Amino acid sequence: MSPQPQAAVGAPLSRVDGRLKVTGRAEYAAEHDIKGVVHAVIVDASVGRGRISSIDTHAAEKHAGVLRVIHHGNAPKLPYRDNAGSNNPAGRRLRVFQDDRVLFHGQPVAVVVATTLEAAQHGASLVKVRYDAEKPSTDLTESEPGDPNPYARGDAEAGLRSSAVRLDVTYRLARNHHNPMEPHATIARWDGNKLTVWDKTQWVMGTHDEIAAVFDLPADAVRVINPFVGGGFGSGLRCWPHTIVAALAARVTRRPVKLVLSRKQMYFGTGFRPSYAYRLRLGSDRRGRLNAAIHDIDAETSSYETFTEAVMGAGQMLYSMPNVSQAYRQVPLDVNTPIWMRGPGFASASFVIESAMDELAHELGIDPIELRRRNEPSEDESTSEPFSTRRLRECYTVGAREFGWQRRSSRPRARREGDWLIGLGMAAGVYDCGRFPAQARARLDADGTAVVEAATSDMGPGTYTSQTQVAADALGLTMRTVTFRLGDSLYPPTSPHGGSATMASVGSAVVDACNKVRQQAIRLAVEDRESPLYGVNADDVVVRNGRLHVQGSPARGETYKSLLARGGRARLEADGSYNGPGSDRSAYFAYNATFAEVAVDATLGLVRVRRMLGVYDAGRIISPKLAESQAFGGIVGGIGTALLEHTVTDHRDGRIVNASLADYLVPVNADVPDIKAIYLDGEDNAGNLLGVKGLGEVVQVGVAPAIANAVFNATGRRVRELPITAEVLL
Repeated sequence: MSPQPQAAVGAPLSRVDGRLKVTGRAEYAAEHDIKGVVHAVIVDASVGRGRISSIDTHAAEKHAGVLRVIHHGNAPKLPYRDNAGSNNPAGRRLRVFQDDRVLFHGQPVAVVVATTLEAAQHGASLVKVRYDAEKPSTDLTESEPGDPNPYARGDAEAGLRSSAVRLDVTYRLARNHHNPMEPHATIARWDGNKLTVWDKTQWVMGTHDEIAAVFDLPADAVRVINPFVGGGFGSGLRCWPHTIVAALAARVTRRPVKLVLSRKQMYFGTGFRPSYAYRLRLGSDRRGRLNAAIHDIDAETSSYETFTEAVMGAGQMLYSMPNVSQAYRQVPLDVNTPIWMRGPGFASASFVIESAMDELAHELGIDPIELRRRNEPSEDESTSEPFSTRRLRECYTVGAREFGWQRRSSRPRARREGDWLIGLGMAAGVYDCGRFPAQARARLDADGTAVVEAATSDMGPGTYTSQTQVAADALGLTMRTVTFRLGDSLYPPTSPHGGSATMASVGSAVVDACNKVRQQAIRLAVEDRESPLYGVNADDVVVRNGRLHVQGSPARGETYKSLLARGGRARLEADGSYNGPGSDRSAYFAYNATFAEVAVDATLGLVRVRRMLGVYDAGRIISPKLAESQAFGGIVGGIGTALLEHTVTDHRDGRIVNASLADYLVPVNADVPDIKAIYLDGEDNAGNLLGVKGLGEVVQVGVAPAIANAVFNATGRRVRELPITAEVLL
């Protein structure tokens, strides 16, 4: 079969939805104009653990505009069916207003519904809740972990004892919150027994299925709409309690209800990247060949659900060594449940592993890149599977050349510019990109334009644009003649929009649907006696700019428009699907080498990142312009993790002290250095039709340790706790 011309894929195109966003015409969850909508405001628990002894709602109910105050004493009982296909962790998910238990500070204990937002807000302030409070357990270091999730190969303890060089280091990583620009919000409307929800979510079908399970509704009685997401970073990967509260309030009041979390409520109303205490014992010979690693990992989770993430993966396959032992323990705390955050698991593990590799390189007097090269595996040693592609060596080579690594001194504090100590650091990164089942629908209309639909999301990476690109090339159309629609549970179902899975999964389904439509048209043409293509071998026909023609003979052909008009057809359409990796038995990862240059004020301990470079082995790049945006965003997020972001909890009552963007610090323009991203040419065809690996997660993995290693090179101080603050460097 002749290959389709590729005009859109690989081109640095601007976002197809860019004009809508910059002109304010893109409608986010709280912005849909729903007739008759009223407003809801949640009342949050002010204790970290205990029971509600009484709720006084009289003053709130008398306030002008207040329609109802709903709480566990008057709320209808909800079925809360099991929902095995959701992203709910193991355990018993929070059941809003179903009992008097308080499981964490900020838990919804009531909701006030009023005709205006102001009335709802003031009404919420008038609700008086009394508690039988207990002291919560919120400190990871003072709580008892659960049973370990183990992994082992070889004999790590014996391997460590026999190693000529040994490290025994413990790292601590602070909790991080997502803080997307758009707060989480829901509008819920009942029409009889059918529920429509406009919700901020990264998984339309997951939210759909969770709502159906909670309210015991048939699938066709729930519709979830979500055309735009103002940032997510993982915070929208499950259906949170406020969405259920909005739907419940709408059913009780028989009015459409809008509920928007405040910025403060985002810190306990949705999840977060959990904090870690991570001990790593590492052994090698004197040439730096790794022999053994023992990972002891403690991570916070809630008392009612056991959240896990892929924090063990990198330690099993990033470097070659015969002996590995891991114990991953969740520590149940009186907090709300964590959730995945950009580069989940791998980003946290990379700080530990890549910092330790830098420590080992310094101990041995070996260049950090050379140490990594000496421990490059030939296969995934955790599964004995071959790598689909693994070009980390090339990432190192390109990165070292482009960043000027040869100018780095192995001696800390060797370079100084006035008051500033200058250091260079690097780290490797890896991410296990997702590939999940997905479906799509493509329709070619008689006017020569096409519509493609899938129930995926776009939280910022540019799904609208990249999927339009692959659809346009598969159909042989221009970008302006293809419309891609997403964010509606009425569209064909897809997997979660996260885990770097969307391009491989949804993109493959889109290509499949569009290929089927194009092939339908080709068959019609070669079998139509009136077509210029009659009798041509269908495999020799390609489509470009909406015109079917013989490969190599562009004069012989016709347009989609003329073909459908002659046949009296209004449209051609087909469903496409992607079933996941199937029988593929290769280790499928994206990789990077990240480089950082920092300046540290020798007197004040202030850290400034001056330059960063990321070199990525991420398969085929569908859209270079979007890829650049992803890399920049991931690097900026990694700077936040390394230097700024830290959730502070008052362990007396479980209150988050810095639950605001004034006190929870994130990078701003002044913190962003000169950034460069390089993508290795090539494809990874092991598990999807597009040859992609995914880029959204791996770009943040490795950033924090690259910065930490640069800080050591600048100062000689090894910081094993994130974020790196001025206090620890003084």
